[in-house]
Amino acid sequence: MKGLLLTGGHGTRLRPLTYTGNKHMLPIANKPMLMYGFDQIRAAGIKEIGVILGPLQEGIVDALGDGSKFGAKITYINQPDPKGIAHAVIISRDFLGNSPFVVHLGDNLLKDSVPELSREFQKSDSDATVVLTRVKDPSRFGVVQIENGKIVKLVEKPKQYISDLALAGVYFFRQTIFPAIEKLKPSWRNELEITEAIQNLLDAGGKITYHEVSGWWKDTGRPEDILEANQLVLKDLKPSTKGKIDEEVSISGSVEVGEGAVIRRGASVRGPVVIGEYSEIGGGAYIGPYTSIGSHVKIQGAEIENSIVLDGTVIDCRERIVDSIIGKNSKIISEHAYRPSGRRFVVGESTYVSL
Repeated sequence: MKGLLLTGGHGTRLRPLTYTGNKHMLPIANKPMLMYGFDQIRAAGIKEIGVILGPLQEGIVDALGDGSKFGAKITYINQPDPKGIAHAVIISRDFLGNSPFVVHLGDNLLKDSVPELSREFQKSDSDATVVLTRVKDPSRFGVVQIENGKIVKLVEKPKQYISDLALAGVYFFRQTIFPAIEKLKPSWRNELEITEAIQNLLDAGGKITYHEVSGWWKDTGRPEDILEANQLVLKDLKPSTKGKIDEEVSISGSVEVGEGAVIRRGASVRGPVVIGEYSEIGGGAYIGPYTSIGSHVKIQGAEIENSIVLDGTVIDCRERIVDSIIGKNSKIISEHAYRPSGRRFVVGESTYVSL
């Protein structure tokens, strides 16, 4: 079995964070988003993985390399224009050959076991298996209608309600999907829709099975989704201290302190919180809960809650920052002594904010 990890697209809903980089490299609990899907594919025992690269490729090849450090072999496949999931599959046909394969969207996080689903699919006679999850706003997703335990219809971003069961960004296919894709014409989004391809396969008599997610699932298309995904991952955080914690530091809950990181006297950290390598949390700072601090970050005086602070950032202020994503190498500086009720930011890379 082979794997396809999709890391294309423009990430327009995550601007300004994606003006200077690929959204799939944004960290969730200090781990690049795309690594969650990549690790799931590897855990299924899949050694040959195709990675679909879009117009913004920054950091992806550096992070994954040729795959050898992960015990895998990576083939990079270019998709310069975001023409859809089905397009990504069809341009990977030479790489996929005659193998069954799994497609995992790089911006979808899934707690359910892809390895277990992979084994079930390989044992089955299904042409495709789709992973489904119930959503509150089905008009944002590809949606599946089920009758008597069988899929009868698939619609991409339906204008009228047909179901709350959405495609969760993980698909298992055999070669029978290729003829179904070849019949497609671009949708109103100018994409080849995977929902329509699966519908074509179904109409041609193909066997389509499904698995409904029992754990959590998150599509990280918007800043608020990334923060929620960060919460979900941090809930399972195991305490670990590789750095230094001074005396008279208040620590509660699960806290991970990376190598070379320092938490200074008088700081308070309430987990779940992850603090990256060589970061410094100064006296008077309050961090957490549900906060990820990247590497080489320096925080003085601020209160930071339910936020993600990326590498190289400096926050030196007497402010309370909540529900925020702060891009790499940014600075938030304040000379004010008061503490307002809370600041909320989505700050792109190398930004300077003076309060």
